[in-house]
Amino acid sequence: MIKLAIIGGTGLTKLADLKIIKREALQTPYGSPSADFITGELSQKEVIFLARHGNPHTIPPHKINYRANIWGLKQLGVDRIIGVAAVGGITAAMAPAHIAIPDQIIDYSYGREHTFFDNDNSSTSHIDFTFPYSPILRAKLIIAADQAGITVTETGTYGCTQGPRLETIAEITRMEKDGCDLVGMTGMPEAALAKELGIDYASLSVIANWAAGKTEGEITMAEIEQNLQVGMAKVAELLKALMGDC
Repeated sequence: MIKLAIIGGTGLTKLADLKIIKREALQTPYGSPSADFITGELSQKEVIFLARHGNPHTIPPHKINYRANIWGLKQLGVDRIIGVAAVGGITAAMAPAHIAIPDQIIDYSYGREHTFFDNDNSSTSHIDFTFPYSPILRAKLIIAADQAGITVTETGTYGCTQGPRLETIAEITRMEKDGCDLVGMTGMPEAALAKELGIDYASLSVIANWAAGKTEGEITMAEIEQNLQVGMAKVAELLKALMGDC
């Protein structure tokens, strides 16, 4: 049986309507994960939930133990991961409170533990990262969105920055020239680590704000929180629809 996990980012530290069955605090060869792994039922289907930034939200993007999180999910037998993330919108289609299902990544982060193959005892492995997100899982998300009556953008390039600060106008201009549609801080190395362990991975990117320079003035937390409230409500409905196909 396929086992699904949902990693919740900013705005999703717990999953609404999840009937909790158990909580597990795992230790991994890479240290402690961000939070307890919560096994529960959503729409009468089993799912595992993990709060990426901890619960409460205390771990900044560059300090997340991505390896422990993904390794822990593998230990629990997870085959598929949906990574929910709050992002900034760069291109015109990526308006606040909208949801995108990206199909490509550009990694601008640095200094993160980004692979399981980094010690003398591990064999070298060059994973094929041509398609960083699982085409099968992305297709299921697109179908679920249609079933839930939620409009999503079905493609896009996610640019992963280091954080925790937001970007400058010049940085966003550069990212747009590079081909980025979205900017976030947690997409990598999460996607690559899942790929290394043979876990299908896809992203539900919730646009929390226009990226720097795309509107007049500065970005405010009040704006982000308001848009996330709307966007995460859509995510909850989409995930319920997805459970019927998992």
